[in-house]
Amino acid sequence: MESQNKEVDALVQKITGLHAAISKLPSLSPCPDVNALFTDLVTACVPASPVDVTKLGPEAQKMREGLIRLCSEAEGKLEAHYSDMLAAFDNPLDHLGIFPYYSNYINLSKLEYELLARYVPGGIAPARVAFIGSGPLPFSSFVLAARHLPDTVFDNYDLCGVANERASKLFRADTEVGARMSFHTADVADLAGELGAYDVVFLAALVGMAAEEKAKVIAHLGAHMADGAALVVRSAHGARGFLYPIVDPEDIGRGGFEVLAVCHPDDDVVNSVIIARKSNDDVHADGLQNRRGQHARRTVPVVSPPCRFGEMVADVTHKREEFAKAEVAF
Repeated sequence: MESQNKEVDALVQKITGLHAAISKLPSLSPCPDVNALFTDLVTACVPASPVDVTKLGPEAQKMREGLIRLCSEAEGKLEAHYSDMLAAFDNPLDHLGIFPYYSNYINLSKLEYELLARYVPGGIAPARVAFIGSGPLPFSSFVLAARHLPDTVFDNYDLCGVANERASKLFRADTEVGARMSFHTADVADLAGELGAYDVVFLAALVGMAAEEKAKVIAHLGAHMADGAALVVRSAHGARGFLYPIVDPEDIGRGGFEVLAVCHPDDDVVNSVIIARKSNDDVHADGLQNRRGQHARRTVPVVSPPCRFGEMVADVTHKREEFAKAEVAF
């Protein structure tokens, strides 16, 4: 226990130092200094760790919340930068590999599809899918559409109209996947009847960054999604909770869903994945409880893929080298 405490203290100290350095940057747009600091941050957070970030003290929690927001801003700028680079090609979809983390999206989308196929009763063959928080690089929707769901229509939602304009340009030369992609500028809180049309809804990790914000979004989805529809929520676990918000499965249950599976990858896939299904209970309009004032409780299978630590470290090192060699436009 003492050794674990020392390990956690050392990690928190390192992350705090990186947060301080990132906070001092004049801009979070891609450049060598930004790339180096965020690569160091990911390298520190991805390996397995005994840290439970939800139990850190108030000062560390405040630092973590600020760091997640900085990560969100930097991720948005990185994706916008590469979306513009890709848009310069005649067929952008032929060059997605120039994005340093594209392979992570391939692996994450594969994991999500496999979890849906395994845990959603009756399997998964959705006619329509919604992705909430798709951003300027909708890699997840593309990978799912191109590799796993060849007959599915995808509606991508984002708050930012500019992000949607960037995303739509990537599909301009594609007559197959592009025909099944649409982009909508909207706040999830403003979606109601539309949500009832989807067989599966994906909720991006950075939609609702604070726990109460995330719970509110999930409750809204629970109030408007069709009974039996599947919900895929991206979360984080361990030290990866310094990069992305952690979603409590209990909040998903309180939102009107039955949690089917929780997966905490231990490889280069950073996000955890929670698979849930809209309950058939008599849910109140606020989506928070059933008629008994409680959500259903059940044992949730926690799926942990085999550890690939050596490959994970090699992948992070490879990403560092890619950034160092990349010709980044300032």
